[in-house]
Amino acid sequence: MSLYRWFKNRLFCDLAIDLGTANTLVYMKGKGIIIQEPSIVVLNKQTGKVEAVGQRAKEMLGKTPANILAIRPMRDGVIADFEIAEKMLDFFIKEATNNRGFLLRPRIVIGIPTGITQVERRAVKDVAMRAKATEVFLVEQPMSAAVGAELPISEPTGNMVVDIGGGTTDIAVISMDGIVFNHSIRIAGNEMDEAILQYLKKKYNLLIGERSAEQVKIQIGSAYPLDQPLTMEIKGRDLREGIPKTIVIDDQEIREALEEVVGAIINAVRIALEKTPPELSADIIDRGVILTGGGALLKNLDKRIREETQLPVFITDDPLTAVVLGAGKMLDDIDLLRKIAIP
Repeated sequence: MSLYRWFKNRLFCDLAIDLGTANTLVYMKGKGIIIQEPSIVVLNKQTGKVEAVGQRAKEMLGKTPANILAIRPMRDGVIADFEIAEKMLDFFIKEATNNRGFLLRPRIVIGIPTGITQVERRAVKDVAMRAKATEVFLVEQPMSAAVGAELPISEPTGNMVVDIGGGTTDIAVISMDGIVFNHSIRIAGNEMDEAILQYLKKKYNLLIGERSAEQVKIQIGSAYPLDQPLTMEIKGRDLREGIPKTIVIDDQEIREALEEVVGAIINAVRIALEKTPPELSADIIDRGVILTGGGALLKNLDKRIREETQLPVFITDDPLTAVVLGAGKMLDDIDLLRKIAIP
């Protein structure tokens, strides 16, 4: 390695971050995705000390004593707890740059939902600046996902991206490096978990935790009938007897539990299609709808949207990482980044 390249590698540390409600992903230029952790912080209320962040913190959910608090600083795609979000982001940035001895503070690209306010955007930027960033660019998540999915965003053709995250579902029609139309609803993966939790409570008088509800969604959740029926054993607390209880539930019941949330997402897609300019609508008929985000992994969601809209529907190769990969690619094209970044 030349002295110039060695010095350059030691000098710069550009990062791309998908600061999501459910998960935070960090991409380092030249290294790829180096962090993929839940957006959770465990805090000691007495001392104010951060006890755990990310996956280790998630494992503590529902299992902490009274003086230990598990906090999700992001809610509906925006910062709900500024101080905790700063601690979390600072932790992840330090993890990303650990022992690399960079001479300059990082330049950071952050993916944000389309529907957040100016105040909420400023909060995200302030958190990143206070976490030792030298320059911060904010990019709307559907645009970043489109870049990550390698869609031809610079061409005069319509590309529809539906990014289903933990807190928001963002829908955008993109053409010529810009968002022609966008629609965002604060209904996504977390609402699916809550719907499962409430369904089991109502039908079976069974109380389960957030992590269990998420596992049910991942293992047997679906938006459209499956080729092979699935069942799952679920453990929780009987609300009438107050004792531990185990039940077996099938995919059809969970599909019923998720119907309202799935219906809201499909309705949002319909609204976006209705308000898309006719010329771009013709492109979408040819090119189809692209699904990204963790919610896109719900079994047969693409089939359900295809049936409801009569359009081709595709899931990106790795929906969970599309946003951060797109933000990472923009680090190599600063002119494009400055063009599409939100001021």
